[in-house]
Amino acid sequence: MERGELEDAADAGVLDRGPARSGLAPDTDAVADVFARLALELHDSAGVEETVQAVVEFALQALGCSHAGVALAARGRPEVPAVTDPVVEEIYRWQMASREGPLAVSMREHSTLLVRDTATDGRWPDWAATVLSLGVRSVLDVPLTTAAGTVGVLGLYSATPDAFDADDEAVAHILARHASVAVATARKEASLAQAVDARKLVGQAMGILMERYGVDGDRAFAILKRYSQDTNTKLREVAQRLVDTRKLPK
Repeated sequence: MERGELEDAADAGVLDRGPARSGLAPDTDAVADVFARLALELHDSAGVEETVQAVVEFALQALGCSHAGVALAARGRPEVPAVTDPVVEEIYRWQMASREGPLAVSMREHSTLLVRDTATDGRWPDWAATVLSLGVRSVLDVPLTTAAGTVGVLGLYSATPDAFDADDEAVAHILARHASVAVATARKEASLAQAVDARKLVGQAMGILMERYGVDGDRAFAILKRYSQDTNTKLREVAQRLVDTRKLPK
């Protein structure tokens, strides 16, 4: 779904963010159609970054927020592949360094966190002061979860106090479900692609050793593995070094 389609939907009232709306939107079928097109766009995304960028752009159109971002869980720490502007990047960077605030709690406890007003919320005073200084008054963090656990958090931010109502939370949860599956799939595909590339690279390195030293495949692999262990270097990196320089690391 292109940005223009989202804007057209918003203009037509399909993604109405005004106070007079009832339920998710005036036209439930139209809302379902918009989310269906979002699912197709996420499916067609080329990778993780493209996937989360589509989620962020949709969030800005479908919800009453001025900023949005996605933080993904990686090796126990969040990373930030897509944000709408430097404000969100600064908020995420602060939380990643301090490990406190609604983003950290949402990712750790797999729960939705709503801050109605950063000027009065007392749960994370240092975080609230930082976010308030950036002009943000309302925050809604929704976990991206799969059967395997939380893969990330969708963060929505507004300069207006109490900006997110029950309808916004409902739409955010639907969006999070779409995003969770899309991100998990994109990550799996990226991991498989990296594994295939690594196997090809190791195979090239083995071929170099077999030709240079007249050893068989098992012996060539054993040499690579020994260098990997002795130098505490990943096997893929040892193979890359050999392919690039025709030399094994010392």
